[in-house]
Amino acid sequence: MVENNLTIVKPGNIPEVVAFYNQSVALQRFAETRVILTNDDLIPATEDLTIIAKVKKGMEAKRKEYLQPFQDHIKDTNEAYKLLMSPIEQADKLTRDKILAFKAEQEHKRREVEAIEAEKLALARREAALNGGEITIDLTPLIKPEAVPDRVTTDVGSAGMRDHWVFEVQDFSLLPDEYKIPDATKIGKVVRAGLHTIPGVKIWSKKTLSVMAH
Repeated sequence: MVENNLTIVKPGNIPEVVAFYNQSVALQRFAETRVILTNDDLIPATEDLTIIAKVKKGMEAKRKEYLQPFQDHIKDTNEAYKLLMSPIEQADKLTRDKILAFKAEQEHKRREVEAIEAEKLALARREAALNGGEITIDLTPLIKPEAVPDRVTTDVGSAGMRDHWVFEVQDFSLLPDEYKIPDATKIGKVVRAGLHTIPGVKIWSKKTLSVMAH
């Protein structure tokens, strides 16, 4: 068992969080029974909104305060293991790359032998047609590299070739609409910055309530 110094505490056992929760329950009840019929009713509602904002801010601060050591620990752990696993990752990559390179080279040599033999046969046929059937070209088959097996099995395991399909978009304008995904983050950023006319995009303003605590 790997040990660390982080202490797991349920949020419900943290006094400050419990106090925020109890205050939240009371504010929820007020909100459920609140009736706003006149401008005067807006005053206590606004006062409650400022309290709600403070409670939300306080609760969020406690959440971050509690999680930060764990997040730092996770970050440090990931960085440490990235370093610790670097040699084995490199060993894996180097071995895979060398196997794939060997297979590619052998396949290239086999194709070259097949191409040369096809050219020799075609040339022999032309020579025979020209010389009344006489052939002087050496048609002895070339030594072809042994085919690399798609799977190698050993006493400890096996490794095999498989197709891994990849893609690259070369002309976005030819891409079917179903594969075009709008950049919502970029659109939202420019809309909030003041650009309110974009072809193909409906942009409108929604009123929200801004609360500032004094």
